Amino acid sequence: MKLAIFTHIPWPEGADPAEIFSRTSEQIQYAEELGFHSAWFAEHHFSRYSLGSSSLVIASSIAARTTKIRLGTAVLVPTLHNPIRLAEDAATLDAVSGGRLDLGFGRGTFGYEYGGFNVDESESQARFQESVEIVQGLFTTTEFSYDGEFFSVNKLNLVPPTVQKPHPSIYIAASRTPATLEFMVSSGHTLCIAVVQDTAASLALCQRYLDLAKEHGRDVSLADVPFFRYFYVAETEEQARKDTESHISWILDIMQWRNIFQEGSEVPYSIDDWRRTRTTLPLSSDHVYENRAIIGSPEQCVTKILELKAQGIEYFGCNFDMGGISHDKVMRSMELFSKEVMPHIL
Repeated sequence: MKLAIFTHIPWPEGADPAEIFSRTSEQIQYAEELGFHSAWFAEHHFSRYSLGSSSLVIASSIAARTTKIRLGTAVLVPTLHNPIRLAEDAATLDAVSGGRLDLGFGRGTFGYEYGGFNVDESESQARFQESVEIVQGLFTTTEFSYDGEFFSVNKLNLVPPTVQKPHPSIYIAASRTPATLEFMVSSGHTLCIAVVQDTAASLALCQRYLDLAKEHGRDVSLADVPFFRYFYVAETEEQARKDTESHISWILDIMQWRNIFQEGSEVPYSIDDWRRTRTTLPLSSDHVYENRAIIGSPEQCVTKILELKAQGIEYFGCNFDMGGISHDKVMRSMELFSKEVMPHIL
């Protein structure tokens, strides 16, 4: 089983972004020391939910502090980028990291993230597919040309070229949209599973991916699909719940809160003020514990990971850093994972 670490790089009120970046880097370096295969970073904009607005820059910084761990994007939102510039930045990271880049793409969330870039949400699927095609074309073709609805490319040569040949692995996050899954399979890319999807729905999506790939004559395996879950291990289930409950609640709250903004965002405001005035509640933390997370004692975590393994999942990603949980608790959980969980699942 391959192991990954994943983070949104959350930014709760009162936290210093520079310190958060430093601690994130330390966590990834520790993950490399523990033998993790890869580290993945989300992209979001204008929100306390995530400091990952420039995830390739973040990954480049961590590339300079590591030597073996692969660096992935889960996910980049190409609809919010110029695909030529995106290909250049990705190829540069692939070069400076010594060929350690894995590229995950997705359409991301809508609302003020798309609005902030003046991108029409109704065009997201078409823009997404066109952007991924251009990035891959620039990776693989000299004097690459493309005439699309949104972008035109005329005889461009990518500099620097990618270290990995024919290009870094490309993963695509899909949820409920058949068009995204169809594009992924027909383009020869690999599925990745986000933490925000319930496990049962995620496994069902994996099966649809396998079935559709078979229809297209592709031989794919779930062993190659990164499967990310909120994750935390403590000596007891009680301690694990105590350490994480307020942070799971923060994630659920910030996801609900940010959705009410049509312009601007929640950044200048207080989440406690909003909590006192809201009229509806988000999902419960119990729902996350039962459906989106592996949180508990070492024995419980081993059991749940082995259940996923029995379903064909061989690439498991841990989101240790949830909703501003303290750095020392994240590091302790990682240490306990390495000592009490990893020996039983690898």
